[in-house]
Amino acid sequence: MIRSMTGFGRSREVIEGRDILVEIRAVNHRYFEFSAKLPRHYNYLEDKLKQLVQEKTGRGKIEVSLSVYNVAGKETQISVNNLVVENYVTALREIKENLNLNDDLSLSDVFRMTDAFNVLKAETNEDEIWRAVNTVAVSALLKFIQMRENEGQRIKSDLLLKITFIEEKIAEIKKISPETTENYRKKLYDKMKELLESTAIDEQRILLEAAVFAEKTAVDEEIVRLYSHIAQLREMLDSENTIGRKLDFLVQEINREINTIGSKAQDLRVTKIVVDLKSELEKIREQIQNIE
Repeated sequence: MIRSMTGFGRSREVIEGRDILVEIRAVNHRYFEFSAKLPRHYNYLEDKLKQLVQEKTGRGKIEVSLSVYNVAGKETQISVNNLVVENYVTALREIKENLNLNDDLSLSDVFRMTDAFNVLKAETNEDEIWRAVNTVAVSALLKFIQMRENEGQRIKSDLLLKITFIEEKIAEIKKISPETTENYRKKLYDKMKELLESTAIDEQRILLEAAVFAEKTAVDEEIVRLYSHIAQLREMLDSENTIGRKLDFLVQEINREINTIGSKAQDLRVTKIVVDLKSELEKIREQIQNIE
């Protein structure tokens, strides 16, 4: 199944007290290019995420963003600076005695004391975190791939219509080609008759000239190769592998054959068809730039 290189996937889950959000987005690129936006203390996950994505994608410029929030305070430890609190309380009660104030100290007052608490980050288990992030990343990746495949099917349908158009135009050239040689033979005969002002014309000379013309302008081989290339094109569109680069090469070959037919064309009808073919082929070329 062909895939577009553009895509987006998003997944969010709360796992073991962590609110994890993973987003994967991609745009066209000739090769595989990966970048990640991660919280600073989760940078060690970048290579793991890259490997996960690369195993399921062929090419494209892919960006993964990760957010992790500890909703349950799982990775936070708080301790009390008892000596600091005691010193605060002692100082406050001294002020109370000196100024004859009421003793209304409460727990909320302790909470507001500067440096009364130490907030420490607990030791993190990197394997545990990766298992949680991996779960969410896989979910986002599946959505990302599904979007690429859906877009790929739309591209495939459009390409098949364009390929059918090209086949029909090639069939027209194939039909016209013998007429071109016959028309040339007739024009040559009439011209020689006019020049010689006689009906006694060397028929063998006419046939020889027509044969030389036919050899120079015959497009049978180009038509055979075009049909072969188009058959390969159809086959590739049903492939399960990444085919973007192969399609690009094949379109170049098709373009080469069409150009050759155009250079040999001695009939305005063929010339017009070649223009139509080149226009349609350019549309195909633009489309396959989106294929993985």
